[in-house]
Amino acid sequence: MPTPFVLKLKYGAGLSDQDRQVLEQAVWDVRQFKPRHDVILEDGSPENVHVILEGFACRYKLLPDGGRQIMAYLVPGDCCDLHVPILSKIDHTIGTLTACKVALLPHTVIETITAQSRNITRALWWSTLVDQGTLREWLVNMSRRPADKRLAHLLCELLVRLQAVGLATDNSFVLPLTQRQLADTLAMTGVHLNRIVRQLRLDAHCIA
Repeated sequence: MPTPFVLKLKYGAGLSDQDRQVLEQAVWDVRQFKPRHDVILEDGSPENVHVILEGFACRYKLLPDGGRQIMAYLVPGDCCDLHVPILSKIDHTIGTLTACKVALLPHTVIETITAQSRNITRALWWSTLVDQGTLREWLVNMSRRPADKRLAHLLCELLVRLQAVGLATDNSFVLPLTQRQLADTLAMTGVHLNRIVRQLRLDAHCIA
């Protein structure tokens, strides 16, 4: 069974059998992380590219008052820090939301496989551009969409992303996140989020 990393890149760009084999062989150093563990700290300079293979992680920043703003979810198949060799430091923290299995790919490995394959280079660029597009949608979510549509949009986004790596059916997936984590993501209080969740469930029941 291909890893989620290969499935995601295959979904976004044409990969030959040899490309897929190269990527599978690159994913050999795999670590286990517990929930609520910081994998990479803000201002860190990791020596490896981290790829989520199992579980949910996130990009976040801490606010002066101790609050946390989650800026992106990282699901199986996602690279956490592909850009670090260029920027030298990461400007946010990568933390696990659930137990995670993470592959560590040295920067030299990424440089070697991209030098050898234009398809892999294109696939990694595609992955980066999709991440940027998702971030733009999150910005619209936070600034313009009302609370119910904000949550609904996030759930639809996760459905599509998990479908790409074989972790969702046509209309359902396992969401291993707490309402507190969702509230941190959507800039809501826990009480407000709970109210929105109940309303969406009621609306879905009425439509059915």
